[in-house]
Amino acid sequence: MKIIQDILPLVEQPSRYLGSEINTIRKDHAQMKLRIALAFPDLYEIGTSHFGIQILYHILNAHKDIVAERVFAPGTDMEASLRTAGVPVVSHESHKPIHQFDIIGFSLLYELNYTNILTILDLANIPFFASQRDDSFPLIIAGGPCTCNPEPIADFFDAIVVGDGETVMMDMAQIWLRWKEDTDGKKERLLKMWSGIEGVYVPAFFDPEWDEHGFQTLVPRFSDYTKIKRTILSDLDNAPFPDAPIIPYGKPVHDRLRLEISRGCTRGCRFCQAGMIYRPVRERSPERLLSLSDTALGTTGYEDISLLSLSTGDYRCIAPLMEALMKRCESEHVAVSFPSLRAGTLTPELMELIKKVRKTGFTIAPEAGTQRLRDVINKNISKDDIFDTVNDAFRLGWQVIKLYFMIGLPTETDSDLEGIVDLVKELRKIKGPKGKARKGSHLNVSVTTFIPKPHTPFQWVSQLPLARSKEKIYGLQDQLKMPGIRFKWQNPEVSLLEGLWARGDRRLSSLLVTAYKKGCKFDGWSDKFRYDLWKEAISEEGIDIGFYTTRKRDMAEPLPWDHIDIGVTKDFLKKEWEKALEGKCTPDCRDGDCNTCGVCDFKRTEPKVFGKLNPEPGNRNPKPGTRNPEPGTRNPGSQPIFFKKFKVSYSKQGQAKYFGHLELVNIFLRAIRRAGIPLKYSEGFHPMPKISFEDPLPIGMESLNESFYLFVPDTVKPQAITDLNNYLPEGLVVRDCQLAIGKSLSKTFDPFVYLIRLKHGVFDEDKLKSFTELPELILTRMTRKGKLKKRDLKDIVLKIDLPDPQQLKMTVKSEPGKTARPSEIMKAVFELPEETIKQASVLKINN
Repeated sequence: MKIIQDILPLVEQPSRYLGSEINTIRKDHAQMKLRIALAFPDLYEIGTSHFGIQILYHILNAHKDIVAERVFAPGTDMEASLRTAGVPVVSHESHKPIHQFDIIGFSLLYELNYTNILTILDLANIPFFASQRDDSFPLIIAGGPCTCNPEPIADFFDAIVVGDGETVMMDMAQIWLRWKEDTDGKKERLLKMWSGIEGVYVPAFFDPEWDEHGFQTLVPRFSDYTKIKRTILSDLDNAPFPDAPIIPYGKPVHDRLRLEISRGCTRGCRFCQAGMIYRPVRERSPERLLSLSDTALGTTGYEDISLLSLSTGDYRCIAPLMEALMKRCESEHVAVSFPSLRAGTLTPELMELIKKVRKTGFTIAPEAGTQRLRDVINKNISKDDIFDTVNDAFRLGWQVIKLYFMIGLPTETDSDLEGIVDLVKELRKIKGPKGKARKGSHLNVSVTTFIPKPHTPFQWVSQLPLARSKEKIYGLQDQLKMPGIRFKWQNPEVSLLEGLWARGDRRLSSLLVTAYKKGCKFDGWSDKFRYDLWKEAISEEGIDIGFYTTRKRDMAEPLPWDHIDIGVTKDFLKKEWEKALEGKCTPDCRDGDCNTCGVCDFKRTEPKVFGKLNPEPGNRNPKPGTRNPEPGTRNPGSQPIFFKKFKVSYSKQGQAKYFGHLELVNIFLRAIRRAGIPLKYSEGFHPMPKISFEDPLPIGMESLNESFYLFVPDTVKPQAITDLNNYLPEGLVVRDCQLAIGKSLSKTFDPFVYLIRLKHGVFDEDKLKSFTELPELILTRMTRKGKLKKRDLKDIVLKIDLPDPQQLKMTVKSEPGKTARPSEIMKAVFELPEETIKQASVLKINN
C-alpha cells in the first residue's frame, strides 16, 4: 500500500501536506493520553489562516498529556490519489490516520463547507452519522459560528460547542481524561459528563419532532438539559494567545501576523449575525497587544500585522495603539493593516500611520445605497461618513478602495438600488492627491444577496428569490460598467444554498449526504460549485427549499435554533425588527445606556474596553532568542549605513524539494527576520528587501548547491547568515556565505549535472542507444506569449550514463533558453510514464 510520501510527487502544491512548518508542535503519541485532530473542512490555504484553530492548537498542546494536530480537506487531486491508493486521510504533524485519534474537532465557519466535513470523514473511513458510530470510533465534535444553528448538521456530531471555545475545549479534554481513567469507557457516559459544561450541546440528547406545518421542535431527554447557553470568554486580555503561530507554506489567504485586538461588536447592525452572537465587546489592552506583537513578530518573521476584530476602527485605543506599533514596525518595514473598517472610524491620522510602511488595502461596507435603508438595518453611518473616508484615502494616495453592498435587504425598493449606483458614481468622481485626476486607481464594488441569519432581528424575514436576485445583480452590473469601477458579485445560487443551511433543521442531514455522494464539495469555490447537482439532490430528498429560504416566518412559530441561548433575547430581536420597520436606529451601548439585549449580567459578563495607553517602558524586551540581532547591525541614530553584498549557498533536499520558488523566498526572508538580520530595502511605494535568487528549481527537484544574493549592513558577519540554519525548516541548509565580488552575476554557464533514481520502472538501455544515434531530437513547447519554441535535445544533453537500470547520471547545458528539465528529457528519451517521472528522485549535484 502506498503511503502519503509516495503520493506527494503526484499532486499540485504538495507543500500543503508536509506538516513541517516553523512553529509546529510534535509529540510522541505513545506518551500522550489524549490525541485530538483539529479539522478544518476546506483547503490548507484557507484553514491554516483560521485564528480559532491557532488558539486551540496553542492551548491544547500546552497540556503535557494532550497532543493536537491539524487536518484539512485535501485538494481534489490529493483526494483522488488517496482513494486510488487506499490511503486514509492523515494528520499534518505525524501523518497518522485521523481515525486513530480520540477526538476529531471540526471548525464550522461557513455553511458551504459542510460537504467537506463528509469528505474528511469518508476518507478516514468513519461513518457519517453519530448514531452509526460505536465506541471504537473517535468522538466527532464541532465549534464555530455556524453552531448557533447546529440543527442541519447535528446528526453528524457527538457534541457541539456553542460560543468561545478557549475554556470549553480544555474542560472537555480534562473530563475526557477523567472519563478514560474512571469509567467503563462508554460514550454515553462521557456525553452526559460533557453536557454539564456550559456551551456544550449533545444532539443525541434532543429528539426532533415536526408538526403539521413542518415546524421542527426538539424534545429534550433530560429535564435538567433543555437549553444550551453560549459560553462567553469574559476576559480576553488575559486569555491564552498563540504568540508563536504556525507559519504556513504556500500562499494562505491571511499571510500575516493576526492580532485579535477585540472580540464582539455592539454597533447593532440588524443583518449581522456576528454582531449578535459575539457580544459583548471585549478588548485586549494596548499594552498586552504591544507585548504580543513583539513576541509574535520575533517567532514568525512576518512583515505584516493585521489588527483583527469585527470593527477595528471601534477599538477605543486604536490611534495610540497604531502610533506605538508604527514606532516599533516602521524601521523593521512591518506594515499594519485593518481587515475590517467602518466609514467614519478611519481618520486621516490613522491613514497617515498606516501608509508609513506601505498602503495596505481596506474595505468599506456601506451595505445599502440610501440613508433610509441604512437606518432600517441600523448601519449608523451617513453618506458624508462614506464620502469623507473614500476622499481621504484617495487624497492620501490609495489606489484601490473596496465597497461592499447587499441586495434583498428588508424593505428594499428600486430607489435603494438606484442609490447604490448613484453613490458609486459620486465616489468615482473623487480626485486624487492635490486635487489631481486619479490615474490607475479604481473602486472595487462587491455585491451579494442578503441572507437572513439566526439570532438576528431579520431571522424571520424572507430571502430574495433566485430569479429576482439575479435580476437585481445584473441590473447593477449593467449600470456600473464604466472606467474606474470593477464590479463583482457572489453567485445568487451560492447565496440561496447558504440561506438554506443557515436556517435549516435536521431534515437536511440526509440532503447533505445525497449531495456529497453526487459529487458536491468545495461548494464555496466558484470553480467547484455544482448547483445542478444540488438541485438533483434537493429534488430526490423532497426538500422544499422555499420553506427554509423565501418563506416569511411567523414570529410565533418555533425556530430550529430556539434551544440555543446565544444570550441575545428574542424580545430584543423582535423590538429591533419593529424599529427597523420604523427606520429607527439603536445606538451602540459602548457610547451610552445599556440596550438590554440580554447578554450582560454585569457580574461575570460585561463590556470591557480600554480608554488609554499607559506610558511605555523605556526599553523593549522581546522574547529571548527571537529578535536579538548581532550587536552593531542596527542603525545607530541617523548615521549613514554602508551595505555589502553576500552570496549565500544552500542545499534543498528531502521534503524541501516540494517548496515552490515563491514560498522558498518567503521562507528565507522570514528566517532572516527571525534571526534579526537587517537587510537593505528598495525605495518607493512598496519597499522590498534587496534579495535575489538564481534560477528557481522545479517543484520536486533536490539540489546540493543553490545560491541567492542579499544586501546587508557592513557590520553583519558571514557567521550570522550561516546561523540561519537555526531558523529554517527541515531540508533547507545554508552551506556557505561569502562576500560577492563584482557588480553582476557571473556570465559563465557551467553545465548542470543530475543524479536520477527511479522509484518504479527502469531506464531502457536500447532507448538510450537509439537517442545517441539520432542526428537530432526536437522538443517543442508553447511560450507564455503563444509562440512555438523548438529545442534540440541532442545539443542540450551533453552526456548520459546508466550506472544501473534504475539510476541515471546526466549532464545538461545550463544556458537560459538552451536547456531542458530532467523530466522533459526522461519523457523524450526513455518514453517513461508521467507518474513514473514524477515519482523519480532528481538531485542536482552542481551549480
